[in-house]
Amino acid sequence: MSISSSSLLLLFSVSICCFVVTSKGDFNTDTKITWGDGRAKITEGGKALTLSIDKTLGSGFQSKKDYLFARFDVEMKLIPGNAAGLVTTFYLSSLEGSHDEVDMEFLGNVTGEPYTLHTNIYAQGEGHRERGFHLWFDPSAKFHQYSIVWNPERIIFMVDNKAVRVHENLANLGVPFPAKQPMWLIASLWNGDQWATQKGRIKANWTHAPYTAHYRNLVITKYAGNNQTLTNLDEKNIRSVQDKFMIYDYCDYGVHPLECEKQNSQANEKPKNSNSGPAPKN
Repeated sequence: MSISSSSLLLLFSVSICCFVVTSKGDFNTDTKITWGDGRAKITEGGKALTLSIDKTLGSGFQSKKDYLFARFDVEMKLIPGNAAGLVTTFYLSSLEGSHDEVDMEFLGNVTGEPYTLHTNIYAQGEGHRERGFHLWFDPSAKFHQYSIVWNPERIIFMVDNKAVRVHENLANLGVPFPAKQPMWLIASLWNGDQWATQKGRIKANWTHAPYTAHYRNLVITKYAGNNQTLTNLDEKNIRSVQDKFMIYDYCDYGVHPLECEKQNSQANEKPKNSNSGPAPKN
């Protein structure tokens, strides 16, 4: 698939128009390592961070502040080769209260098979909103940017400044949406081989452990309070990605029928290969 630079610029401008940069990529200032017993390391004077995992333990970090609406950008380079069973994450969570969460989880695969980007949304403790995409590039070969845009109107998941999923706020129809609690930015690398690769049939191979994922250029941009809309071109781009690369969709499993009916047109695109990804895990 080819999308022109002008199309990407339009999409990028829509996504950032209502935010003000508050953090520019210093992991020492903006984050703290939360677990891993030395397996997580801040490097390059705070500009980068690595998470490692071995058979004993993975690792993780989170932001020092929580945020009520923001855009979160980071560049990541994932584990190369056989990363089956390993889950690398970049997500938002309220951690307490009635649980809200916005997930980007990268599910490793055997050598030569694509990573899966697994997305999910919890609102007031209610999840079951999984959509999965095969990445159309090798995310271990070089850094790529991944973004979560969260504002009062919608949540946008982005890969290299291109939206791949949009989840609209339908609270006016009685559909829960994470809009009342601040959330923390969290990232982790952990063993998910009970479900992550080919529905748990392929387990993690620890022969070449430890395995390492790389993060850099973290930017957190607070919401500035203006309205924003998606253009027809934005929606066309989203439909194209979902048509070509989406491998499972919660709307195909009969959950949340009201929001699946009311979601915008790109959210109702039928995945072409719905049996190739893991079944929804929650």
